[in-house]
Amino acid sequence: MAVSSPPWSEVLGIRTFVGDLDLAADALIDRALEGRGGYVCLCNVHTLMLAQSDEAVRAALANAAIVLPDGAPVAWLQRRGGHETATRVGGADLMAAVVDRGRHQELRHFFFGSTQPNLARLLSALEVRYPGVEVAGAVAPGFGSAAAIAPPLDVGSAHILWCGLGAPKQELWMQHWVRALEPALVVGVGAAFDFLSGTKQRAPLWMQRHGLEWLHRLGTEPRRLGGRYAATNCRFVATTAAELAKRLWAPKPPLRD
Repeated sequence: MAVSSPPWSEVLGIRTFVGDLDLAADALIDRALEGRGGYVCLCNVHTLMLAQSDEAVRAALANAAIVLPDGAPVAWLQRRGGHETATRVGGADLMAAVVDRGRHQELRHFFFGSTQPNLARLLSALEVRYPGVEVAGAVAPGFGSAAAIAPPLDVGSAHILWCGLGAPKQELWMQHWVRALEPALVVGVGAAFDFLSGTKQRAPLWMQRHGLEWLHRLGTEPRRLGGRYAATNCRFVATTAAELAKRLWAPKPPLRD
């Protein structure tokens, strides 16, 4: 299904894609096969809050070809804005769907991020789960700032480069290097490499369906994520409350006869 102009909604000043996993996967596949380049961000509460105070992160989201709501609270705000069918589009789910459907259209993938052992596990898992997947290459870039991590030199004929550097480094990296990677579409998927390779365990389906995957991640990585969640979630609640109050008390346009 061709998706030439996907619907969008503004969430706290960020233009975000509105739809579901199927629509998002179709939009990415179409753009990749057309060779239009650009990059795609998956925006959760952490990234959304960073964009409110960090101009570089905000610019990276603003310049993206597509920003997807990778977080139940982000999709909830879309629904509050009048888009009743808006749902979360998670990175691991999106990557799996695109890899699966792309087999029928000879879509070629490049994987950039994580570590070499994790990449090897990821490629093995994808080949078992999606026989016939076409892999153009895989590189574990090591550590460094977004500008210092040079893009791979052998992207070659890949339609999509999946970037797993983690937020917000991957958003800054994609914006900095996107031109050098054309015509490939670059998609930042954060921890999707770890989930699909089996390196990290995802939340049970019932938690995913009820928007509680963040709670499972906090339980499995409390030291790394505890401080981040405490800070960003509190800021999100305060910012969202202020935004909703502004909408509630905004003057209504006068009725016309």
